[in-house]
Amino acid sequence: MAQRVCPWWVGYLLISPLRRWFQNPEKILGPYAREGMTVLEIGPGMGFFTIPAAVLVGARGRVITVDVQDKMLKVLMRRAQKYGVAELIDARVCSPDDIGVADPIDVCLVINVAHEAPDVRALFGQIRSILKPDGKVLLVEPMHHVSEADFQVTLDQAAAAGFEVVETLAISRRRSVVMVPV
Repeated sequence: MAQRVCPWWVGYLLISPLRRWFQNPEKILGPYAREGMTVLEIGPGMGFFTIPAAVLVGARGRVITVDVQDKMLKVLMRRAQKYGVAELIDARVCSPDDIGVADPIDVCLVINVAHEAPDVRALFGQIRSILKPDGKVLLVEPMHHVSEADFQVTLDQAAAAGFEVVETLAISRRRSVVMVPV
């Protein structure tokens, strides 16, 4: 199911202010990311969700972002500096097969990226190994890239790694769930 990685230059389209009209990151993340938490975002692109997550976790929290593309992370950090939250964000280059994070996390954002993972079950296994017992995973996939059947395969792989769906979210043009460890 893994497809090629989104080209880095598409990241500029993904941070368009127009996107906020149908995907408000503060509204989507607000129920899950709170002051003092550690949030991990897999494949953050140029920070459409990262920067709002940093604002939500505040000075006592932090956001760890991992991406296979250094160019995405460099633009993300320039934007974070502009918005005054760069000190809250730990941006790391990772490999396609290893997110390279051992820090315990409260929330993991897997937004529009699971379909790019070469091994979805391994990805969720890595997330499961660092997610706190009361942690949550927000899994979001674009309908135009991921069919309902493929999304179900992703959910099955997440279940095999130790997760269960506890909530279905209504995000425009997205298949979206909240999962917790079992």
